[in-house]
Amino acid sequence: MDIKPNIYPFKVKLLSGEDVNLSAYKGKVILIVNTASGCGFTPQLKDLQELRDSLNTNEFEILGFPSNDFGRQEPLEGKAIGEFCEVNFGVKFPIFEKIMVRGNAAHPLYKFLSDKKLNGNINSTPRWNFHKYLINKKGEVVDYFYPFTKPNSSKIKKRIQKLLNENS
Repeated sequence: MDIKPNIYPFKVKLLSGEDVNLSAYKGKVILIVNTASGCGFTPQLKDLQELRDSLNTNEFEILGFPSNDFGRQEPLEGKAIGEFCEVNFGVKFPIFEKIMVRGNAAHPLYKFLSDKKLNGNINSTPRWNFHKYLINKKGEVVDYFYPFTKPNSSKIKKRIQKLLNENS
């Protein structure tokens, strides 16, 4: 059986500073999103939480990665980011430490997500905040959605549901 490149070798840090191996999410469909607290798309945080709640399954997770790469729209640091997301938008999904998502200094996870040579499936570098990557139950990057595609759009919901229904 041929093993395709996946997100499981990557390690990331929660806002609390705790290391998380992405292998902890094996068997789940994941939506990875670069977030920012001062962006016109910031209300999507509420939509993302509603999407997670509406699917009501342990087989789906959203992972938020704050970034200040676009228009300096993430001025907050550490716990202040988490508090902003929870208080203003009811976010309960994991939010990780602020990282860079594009360019030479991009976090290794985002280099992997955006480069077909690394992930085997897609080329799509975030051009703004709230770029979304869809990961299947095997940890493979299978799709992406631009920031203007709302998390509760039928396009995203149908794609996630299809992946949830697939046998792994």
